[in-house]
Amino acid sequence: MFELHQLEQLLAIEKYGTLSNAAEHLNISQPALSRSIQRLEEELEVTLFERQKNKLTFNEDGLQALEYARRIVELSGEMKHSLVAAAKARRTISIGSIAPAPMWNLTPEISRLHSEMSVQSELSTNEKLEKGLRDGTYQIIITNDPTADDDTICIEYCEEDLYIALPPAHPLASRDELSLSDLNGQSILQYTKVGFWLDICRAKMPDSLFLLQEEAEVLDELRRSSALPSFATNLTGGTPANEHRVMIPLTDDEVNVIFYIKYKKTNRKMFKDISPLT
Repeated sequence: MFELHQLEQLLAIEKYGTLSNAAEHLNISQPALSRSIQRLEEELEVTLFERQKNKLTFNEDGLQALEYARRIVELSGEMKHSLVAAAKARRTISIGSIAPAPMWNLTPEISRLHSEMSVQSELSTNEKLEKGLRDGTYQIIITNDPTADDDTICIEYCEEDLYIALPPAHPLASRDELSLSDLNGQSILQYTKVGFWLDICRAKMPDSLFLLQEEAEVLDELRRSSALPSFATNLTGGTPANEHRVMIPLTDDEVNVIFYIKYKKTNRKMFKDISPLT
């Protein structure tokens, strides 16, 4: 019976136009490719090419064989991808979250509860998180939406409140509380990987310049050494980078958020021992 690599060779000849070009792309010799295609024709019991001197043209059977080859190669790739993904899913717990701080707490807890499995996590939007929970992309998600269908368990996990961290000499540092509108126009140090928080701050502070930092270590150093405001939360405010800053709570409803964990009831046993943050 013919082999998958022979069908791939057939498609390469179509794509690259000549036997020599296809052989170069496939990293085999032209005679080896020619013999492989001849064996394929013997297996199929048809001739696939019109052969002329220095020219190879697909005949009617060859064109039909190309269509089958394309479908078979595509299906083989789909089969491999599906099987690898399924095998990985059995060994991996995927967490999706709308915000980073709850995920930083949940990920190590799940790793501790299921040390035999690998745990991966990523930030996404509520819409993608809910879709991913339904289709199995995620086994558990963190969201600010408490609604759930009959197949899903939803548990309150933690509350996160946004603060502005200011140097003591900043003109606003004496205030007991602030709103984002009070900060509009300020230049703000900001970590890039904060999920939905950044969209809220940009919407409420359209005149501010956000100095985005991709590396948390760089952001922490800038907090220590500069007079620029930065954000922190009750879940992250106790970091060394904020030790010499005044933490002022923000009053906007949008930045004082209750987060929920959601997972399918079929995964109840896997996640039943997760403890909500207090």
